[in-house]
Amino acid sequence: MPTGGELLVAALKAQGVERVFCVPGESYLPILAALDGSGITVITCRHESTAAMAAEATGKLTGRPGVALVTRAPGATNASAGVHVASHDSTPMILMMGQVARGHRHRGAFQEMDPALFFGGMARHVEEVCETARLPEVISRAFHVAMAERPGPVVLALPEDVLSGSCADDGCQHVAGRAEAARPGADAESVRLFLAHLAEAKRPLIIAGGSRWTARARTLLMEVAATLKIPVAVSFRRQMLCDPLHESYAGDVGFALNPALKARIEQADLLILLGARMAEVPAQGYTLLSIPHPQQRLIQIHASGAEIGRVYHPDLGIQAVPEAFLEAVAESISGIAAKDESWMKEAHADYLAWSETPPPMPGDVDFGQVILHLREHMPEETIITNGAGNYALWVHRFWRYRRWGTQLAPVSGSMGYGLPAAIAAKLARRERPVICFAGDGCFQMTMQDFITAVQYGLGILVIVADNGQYGTIRLHQVRKFPGRDCATALINPDFAAYAEACGGVGLRVNRTEDFPAALEAARAATDTGRPALIHLHLAPEALAPGLVLGEGDTLLS
Repeated sequence: MPTGGELLVAALKAQGVERVFCVPGESYLPILAALDGSGITVITCRHESTAAMAAEATGKLTGRPGVALVTRAPGATNASAGVHVASHDSTPMILMMGQVARGHRHRGAFQEMDPALFFGGMARHVEEVCETARLPEVISRAFHVAMAERPGPVVLALPEDVLSGSCADDGCQHVAGRAEAARPGADAESVRLFLAHLAEAKRPLIIAGGSRWTARARTLLMEVAATLKIPVAVSFRRQMLCDPLHESYAGDVGFALNPALKARIEQADLLILLGARMAEVPAQGYTLLSIPHPQQRLIQIHASGAEIGRVYHPDLGIQAVPEAFLEAVAESISGIAAKDESWMKEAHADYLAWSETPPPMPGDVDFGQVILHLREHMPEETIITNGAGNYALWVHRFWRYRRWGTQLAPVSGSMGYGLPAAIAAKLARRERPVICFAGDGCFQMTMQDFITAVQYGLGILVIVADNGQYGTIRLHQVRKFPGRDCATALINPDFAAYAEACGGVGLRVNRTEDFPAALEAARAATDTGRPALIHLHLAPEALAPGLVLGEGDTLLS
């Protein structure tokens, strides 16, 4: 008779799970015992937030739920940062947490917590398994819910006695088959109405975003846009949804929005939100579009009917995943008149002008020139990861995400995400180069797991942009409370020495001209499966591209 742990692992294998991320805990020892020899790779992390963020990044990269295992309350609460990322980024993910035995519940038992109360506001579904025999049912449900409509995280609490218990009922041994996400598609009438709105528009613009995208959907988007001569913008941290050198690409709608793109959105007479929700960041603090009814005509296409009209009242709402919608449109546009291509060409020219050459910045290391060197010397299939911080503005503006599956970044703006995501990316795509960008503050959120990359032979490259401060918060202080610099200064370790201490390769760059040699040395190490770290020493006054901190807390542009 299988134990609950064995039953759960069999259910994970049936779902095609190849690896799980964990920090081990005594509350789920039966699962660890069942994982041994199961064929599922177990990646042991140093902190639960890393395990959860790596699981989220796996879901973002593959479209199927990444899985993290953590122990009871301390482990589960540490993992909540990754659950929050999955929620805001619409990423399928499953967090499995140990729980006290059923007979000890509601007594204040050791490390007891109420998972529904804690995770209920951020997870798509929270469930505490009550019977060993129901584990296959619960796992199947978790995978379906995590991938449904607008994907997101599912949290499962697993009592110790449920996992250690055996299943006497032969029926419970039959695990469910592989779950597949439902694929809502646009009906003929919706496509007809869409094309009718499009025919009336002179200045249409697509904003693509969200999840449920595929490589084929990306290709279809570019084909439809080129055929109809419609510019395509992408929402915050979704740059890989359109090749930036494609003739239709207009740029990304995120922090530090290109003024030319902002003006173009305002001038558009038809906005097409394709998978995008237009939350606070792309909506520029909810000021870019009028609420509830934008001045432009609005069409919203989203996999979840609950997201259509949630903030903005659309003239047409269509519930469909991007691929199914674009397939239907592509089959129906024969003979449809294209728009004046000057509208699209001008949008692309605006993007190129905005992203081609970084403005010079003070200090001995110019981060913009570092990005340009990477852009010229790294292959297009390089996967780029990052967390949160002003350093990411350089990456998002000047790096070009030419290929599908090359961007892992938190829409939620969570610090510390870059390193866990890089670990997950290298495990899933070992043949591709993986670069993690992190600020000095961002890196120190999860830097302990650099040694996890060493342990598993993951040849990732971490580039730490060190300006000795929480630069984003410093910028906000300068803008809102000039002259009152509080809590943002950092005394940092020697990050290159830290990488060496972990068993990786550490390199220091004190001048821009030193970077090419450092990159060459780092790539020589990563090619052999040894992680490398390049420590960039940046000037603290270089706050953002084209934005410099002057004397007396003045901002110079």
